[in-house]
Order: sequence, then structure tokens, then C-alpha cells
Amino acid sequence: MFNTIETASCIGETIKTIRKKQKLTQAQLAASCGVGVRFIQELEGGKESCHLGKTLTVLQALGLTVYTTDSDFDLFQGLQEQFFEGDNDE
Repeated sequence: MFNTIETASCIGETIKTIRKKQKLTQAQLAASCGVGVRFIQELEGGKESCHLGKTLTVLQALGLTVYTTDSDFDLFQGLQEQFFEGDNDE
């Protein structure tokens, strides 16, 4: 799954969706990440001032990876080159 993250709300929505998909409560996720339930609530709510380090810990705990690209990068071309480069047996 690929999501374009442009706002804190987008991060929060993604975390909430994946947490529910994994059948985790906010309390369970918080405990597994070493953060408070309030932090998870604020993060899922799109609070813009959430601590980046803790946010990355939550994303990692859910099995999510963050990638960045510059505005000129063609994501699909880049993925094709990364995963299929060298598969041509010419």
C-alpha cells in the first residue's frame, strides 16, 4: 500500500487505519511503543506538534516504512527500476 502523506492528519489517518486492521487498541499500540495512550490519540487525531521520533517508532511498530522523494521523482518509474532492474535475460 502506498499513501501520499502531506499533512499530520494523513499520518494520523494512516496509523489509525493500520492499527485497526491489525486489531490493536490504542492502549496496546501505545504499550508496544513505549508511549502513552494520549500520544496515540493525538497522533491519530492529526496533531501537528507530535514528536517525530515517537511518531517514527509508532510507524515502525505497525510495520510501516517512510520513503521520501523529490518533486521531480516518478515513484512508479523508480520502483520499477529498483525491483525489476536486471530481470532482463537478454
